[in-house]
Amino acid sequence: MAEEQKTFQVPRLKLGTQGLEVSKLGLGCMGLTWAYNDPVSDAVGISIIKHAFNRGISFFDTSDIYGPKTNEILIGKALKQLPREKVQLATKFGVAEKDATGIIVKGNPEYVRASVEASLKRLDVEYIDLYYQHRVDITTPIEDTMGELKKLVEEGKIKELGIGIVPYSPLGRGFFGGRAVVESIPANSILANFPRFQGENLDMNKIFYLKIEKLGDKYGCTPAQLALAWVLHRGDDVSPIPGTTKLKNLDSNIDSLKVKLTTEDLKEICDLIPTNEVAGASVPDSFSQFTWKFANTPLQGKQGVNEHSAFGQ
Repeated sequence: MAEEQKTFQVPRLKLGTQGLEVSKLGLGCMGLTWAYNDPVSDAVGISIIKHAFNRGISFFDTSDIYGPKTNEILIGKALKQLPREKVQLATKFGVAEKDATGIIVKGNPEYVRASVEASLKRLDVEYIDLYYQHRVDITTPIEDTMGELKKLVEEGKIKELGIGIVPYSPLGRGFFGGRAVVESIPANSILANFPRFQGENLDMNKIFYLKIEKLGDKYGCTPAQLALAWVLHRGDDVSPIPGTTKLKNLDSNIDSLKVKLTTEDLKEICDLIPTNEVAGASVPDSFSQFTWKFANTPLQGKQGVNEHSAFGQ
């Protein structure tokens, strides 16, 4: 079994409509330097990224706000030890500042260009494969933001805009990894600010974890593997980006690709967790207005707003 695990390679898929090919499972790198725990050392972070690459993961996701800034620097160091042409690098812009209570979001053309240039410098690369609008600037017409991004694509600084299905936090911000269920949330974790992880909400949501844990026994997998398998079965163009700071968890996440689910299995999983019964919002209220579901932007050169017009995450 151990030898099989070492030789199993993550397959590939087409992401979006412009021909970009990525690994079917990516690696979300945020947690290596920020958010859920203390930052890992450069040596540990680089070893995780290299191990992922050796297992077939070539799609690495970061952002200028992770750290802030330090995550991109770490990824850049790791890329020096990997063949750049075989890596698909994704990063994001839009969150100009953040604190425990909220964020300041910018998407004006000048900020977009400055963000790309700064990310290229921190990553120490000539181009970014996939670029996202992380949060939506509700004061800037979305046409202005996208127009500047298209210019940067034409200049070769970006290979492709963020058009594709890349589920972030596919483990419910670690919820289905079990940490929030069996341990207390670390004092330095941002999860303390997320309603689903607070007080009675967390107590109520633990019921769903226990149900998925029991169902995982049926399929011979962990709750995290079952959650990832459910996401992976949503389509042939879906590349989730779970993150981790541990090699054993990385290998376990890769093994989720071996879990096979039928249409009936997917329905059974969905039925276990009715959306309207999950307690608490997925993000703090101060963040929600800048997400693609709720953010409206001004019409370009006109009065009014564009509703649900951006595709940030």
